[in-house]
Amino acid sequence: MLRGSEGLRIVNGRCNYLRMVDDEVDRFFEVLADPTRRQVVRLLGDGPLRAGQLAAATGASSPAMSRHLRILLSARVITDERVPDDARLRVFRLRQEPVVAVQAWLDQVQAHWQEQLGAFKKHVEKNDLEKKDLEKKHVDREETS
Repeated sequence: MLRGSEGLRIVNGRCNYLRMVDDEVDRFFEVLADPTRRQVVRLLGDGPLRAGQLAAATGASSPAMSRHLRILLSARVITDERVPDDARLRVFRLRQEPVVAVQAWLDQVQAHWQEQLGAFKKHVEKNDLEKKDLEKKHVDREETS
């Protein structure tokens, strides 16, 4: 049975892929610790935007937004492209890969907890049956006495 770095069972057999995304997932969560960057990611989830639009939507100054975008770019959470008609303008887009990596990690965590809860349920049901058997044996003894 394969286990991930956190001791979680890897259920989909793509062990190498899941190990590769660990660093990407860690960086994604680290970058999203900032509420403004989380808001930028939410906004870009709806479609590409320019830095000025992001600054206006978040209430951040242009220099602050530039810092946030630089961090998101270096973490490879977003990508940018130049507008063909005006090379000074850049459009920012959310990258799909880090979101997919986080979803794979969350699926792994969910599978682990579903397995744990299933095992707990079986344990409780087994104990209930044993308890009922003991109670029945006790009642049978009292009736025969």
